[in-house]
Amino acid sequence: MSEETKEEQVSEIVEPEVAEVTTDGAAVAEPESPHKGFFGKVDKFFGITKSGSKYRTEIVAGVTTFMAMVYILMVNAGMFQFVIGGEDPYGAAYIATAIGAIVGTLLMAFLAKMPLAQASGMGVNAFIVYTLVLGGTGLSYANCMVFTLLDGVIFLILTATGLRQKIFNAIPAGVRHAIPVGIGLFIAFIGMQNAGIIVDEGSTLVTFVSFNVLAKGFSFAHIIAPLVAILGVIAIAVMSKKNVKGAILWGILGSAALYFILMGLACIGNAQATVDGAAMSYDLYKEALIANPDAFKDAAVTLNSPAYARSIFDAISISNPFDAFAAWGKDSVGVVFYEGFDFSKYLGVEGNNAGTLVVLLLTTALSLCMIDMFDTIGTLYGACAKGNLLDENGTPIRMNRMMLSDAVATCVGAVAGTSTVTTFVESSSGVAAGGKTGFTALVTALCFLVAMFLSPIAQLIPSAATATALIWVGVLMMSSVVKVDWTDAGEAIVAFLTFITMVLGYSISHGIGIGILAYIIVQLCTGKVKTISIATWIIGALFLATFILT
Repeated sequence: MSEETKEEQVSEIVEPEVAEVTTDGAAVAEPESPHKGFFGKVDKFFGITKSGSKYRTEIVAGVTTFMAMVYILMVNAGMFQFVIGGEDPYGAAYIATAIGAIVGTLLMAFLAKMPLAQASGMGVNAFIVYTLVLGGTGLSYANCMVFTLLDGVIFLILTATGLRQKIFNAIPAGVRHAIPVGIGLFIAFIGMQNAGIIVDEGSTLVTFVSFNVLAKGFSFAHIIAPLVAILGVIAIAVMSKKNVKGAILWGILGSAALYFILMGLACIGNAQATVDGAAMSYDLYKEALIANPDAFKDAAVTLNSPAYARSIFDAISISNPFDAFAAWGKDSVGVVFYEGFDFSKYLGVEGNNAGTLVVLLLTTALSLCMIDMFDTIGTLYGACAKGNLLDENGTPIRMNRMMLSDAVATCVGAVAGTSTVTTFVESSSGVAAGGKTGFTALVTALCFLVAMFLSPIAQLIPSAATATALIWVGVLMMSSVVKVDWTDAGEAIVAFLTFITMVLGYSISHGIGIGILAYIIVQLCTGKVKTISIATWIIGALFLATFILT
């Protein structure tokens, strides 16, 4: 019997019609639902009573999961607003992210019937925004949605044909263990940059922000963002240690409140603007700028601390929540089809041609798929183990259905305009709260549906606050570093090159490629060429072509 056949059988073990059997062979009566009518049918469909759970428990678990992962709406929108374009890129990205989360989580609820939730994965979003679009490749946001769609299609094919496990096994252990570490460090680094903790100054390229109050030109307002981010991530750690539900969300909201309080304090004083060396009041400068914008077009304007703080508040506005839907409809949804296959900008970059484009398509889609696959498999095993949702072999029940849910959600997300949709590790919080069925996922999806109409409020969250989530996720993903066998020099160098390239090379895909190529070289030089699988050779050849040709 094939592994996939076994998996399909496992996926059905908790269907309502399957009777339990005692050790002496006698059938055990299925627990009767205490609910009648509609609620009784819902209970039977999801198997709430049969699983030993209750409506109240499932609802609490669903809300808990939502609270733990709702930050992705703000963080993902904060990233993609730099690449989407249009009048309201943040709103467009916010709606696209929400739709990806809603569809993915509903698939978990009705197809897999598992208490897990999905949304745009951390790490992949950074890869698309900062490496592919802003990294000087010539690729557009729409082009990257094509890669994301290909990722989903490949994932669907691999899951349906059973090749998923073979691809997974083809990736060296050192690379598999280093990928989450590298992604964690990468997104934490981005968070520190967004908050101004790490700045590009001097010959070192990266420098820790100066808090020196005695330095010439010191401005209290300019250290508020890094200060808030540092305090915010520490607050998340403290709340997590105390098992506070939704620690990341509370950390973001608390950091946002602290940010505006400190900015308010910074407003106190005689706000001045220095225009070409001449000082004028901030109010006069603002009035003059409104009256004649061109007058200050080429002027060197420097705002001191109070004036800078006041400019932050002046930029705040509350928009109609339906404006975000309009922006999404215009700039995000379907862009994969009507703009995504236009690679003229990429081909216009010197050295790029049709051949390099084909290699880029293959390696990028493969990288996205591998990242998605590793992230999903690891999350499913971890979350299901916490809720005792494993079969007798230690495999998550309905594994195939969950992987299909992930693949379909990624395809839908690409059409909606967001990066790879994957199962969130924060789902473990809902499972820990007692969630055992798909009804938990349904509650989470409904919460995301409500949150979809709150984009104007979410847009008020400053980057200093969302950076706390990025840094904290980096902390969580560092745990995989202990899985590397550091006593084995071969595995150690493969793992190290993988994650150090991701961080310092500012590219997740390059990190994976370097790691696989390093593994092949190590095995060749140590006489273990037979341990290199055909699939590993193929993947290594694709990455080698990427480095040589692109």
